[in-house]
Amino acid sequence: MTKQALRQLYKQKRLDLDEHTMLKWNDLLLIQFQQLPLPAIDTLLSYWPMVHQKEPQVDLMARYLDFLIPELITCYPRIEPESNQMEAFQVNEDTDFLTNQWGIAEPINGKIIAPTKIQLVFVPLLAFDEKGYRVGYGKGYYDRFLAQCSPNLLKIGFSHFEPVPQISDTDQFDVPLNYCITPQHIYEF
Repeated sequence: MTKQALRQLYKQKRLDLDEHTMLKWNDLLLIQFQQLPLPAIDTLLSYWPMVHQKEPQVDLMARYLDFLIPELITCYPRIEPESNQMEAFQVNEDTDFLTNQWGIAEPINGKIIAPTKIQLVFVPLLAFDEKGYRVGYGKGYYDRFLAQCSPNLLKIGFSHFEPVPQISDTDQFDVPLNYCITPQHIYEF
């Protein structure tokens, strides 16, 4: 299937989930993530899940890492409209967030962290395939950002659903994940 077809299908599949299923699956995602053998990391780029899109609650995984690694530098993305680029801002308990035009909470203050300094990224997705390619929301912000990062960057996606066999229209600008975690499986690519 094409990205556009998958985007439409999986947006609806997520919207059809009931709250009880979502809570259960988010707990299972956290349990699966806790089984992942992570290398030593000190910098994470996460994101606030869009509740209205019923995204997996990656904040559970970010909080788990904050507990596990007290000195962890946690960053959240902000889209710069003038340059159409994404930047990573270091956050803490004093960071203020503002919801942008797409319903995404972004930090409005904090130190910008260079892409090459980030070691782990939680990458948002709507669907993914058996090769680790993902379907995002279609703007390309993450793929452009990930292309600037270290080749050793660890990229993890979270999905309530299992992979599709193949995304038919991937291209050279698409950056595959290293792992995608579902409530039932950990996929390594």
